[in-house]
Amino acid sequence: MLQSTFVYDGDCAFCTSCARFAERWIPTPARLVPWQFADLDALGLTVAECEEAVQWVGRDGVRAAGPDAIARLLGESHLGWRLPGRLLLLPPVRAVAWPLYRWVARNRHRMPGGTAACAVPRPPAAG
Repeated sequence: MLQSTFVYDGDCAFCTSCARFAERWIPTPARLVPWQFADLDALGLTVAECEEAVQWVGRDGVRAAGPDAIARLLGESHLGWRLPGRLLLLPPVRAVAWPLYRWVARNRHRMPGGTAACAVPRPPAAG
């Protein structure tokens, strides 16, 4: 793989707003692409993985999801963003980052830039 790739949900206005922020303010050689327009087979990703969380496929073959993917994106960016990327990968920070990421993902339709279309469908009730 020649270029690292960060994959996000292009149908979600909040996710797209975050990707636009990253493209504008986080200088990185990585490609940011909505999963709906990515060659998932070539990246070794599935639709289910991409619906679950943002994804990272590094040029070195390293894969990551959720806050770990965000950390990888930051880690491959300009020097000023590398430190937050490294910090995000530290075990105590990761222990907080994952629950926070899941909460944001469940509530992304309520976040700035989010719309009702961003809402993640809830699984059907059991029984």
